[in-house]
Amino acid sequence: MMRKILIVDDDLKTRTLLKAYLEKNQYEVHLAHNGEAFLAEFQRYADALSLVILDVMLPDTDGFALCKTVRHRSNVPIIMLTASSDETDRVVGLELGADDYMAKPYSPRELLARIKAIHRRSGIDNAAAPRYYRFTGFTLDTVERTLADPHGQVVALTGLDYQLLKYFVEHPGDILDRGLLCEQTRGRDVGPLDRSLDVQISKLRLRLNDGGKDPHLIKTVRGAGYVFAADVVVS
Repeated sequence: MMRKILIVDDDLKTRTLLKAYLEKNQYEVHLAHNGEAFLAEFQRYADALSLVILDVMLPDTDGFALCKTVRHRSNVPIIMLTASSDETDRVVGLELGADDYMAKPYSPRELLARIKAIHRRSGIDNAAAPRYYRFTGFTLDTVERTLADPHGQVVALTGLDYQLLKYFVEHPGDILDRGLLCEQTRGRDVGPLDRSLDVQISKLRLRLNDGGKDPHLIKTVRGAGYVFAADVVVS
């Protein structure tokens, strides 16, 4: 079950980049370039939406009016985007029913983190998240928090092993930098001289029979981070 997001922004480049980034992170994304198009899309998908992202400045209306309209019809979570640093805009948006507010320019990674936080608070991620991730004969069970090898034998995982592997299988093919992986598994970034993540990945590779000089599951991308190279099937 994919989480469905509706975004309205009058900037084509921003819409295109956000759509590509969120779809890569397993979201279904619908776009609108102005208020009229947004309301048409909202009417079409209202019952299926898990989140709405509203740009404040639009050519035919503003995000505040759209926020008010959405909130009268639905309790779907709302994130508002603005180029203004004025606190008044943020307060007005929140008072109209927005769940979060981001000032431009912003990083897609931070927006994604806020989307995930809202989904966690609203229970959407818990309902939508798949239980099983299967790759090269292995099966990761996110309910039991166990890993079974191709022979059905349980592979012993530490808590950090599990968190790291779960994040990898959730983002197959993505280059994940060290800072992001540390934030996701430890709740903090690390300095450039801290090798704890590299040690943890080496241990995880051994548990996946992926050691040696040329790992085929968790690959190192020099100067960029790591990538989980296997095809992953979710259910």
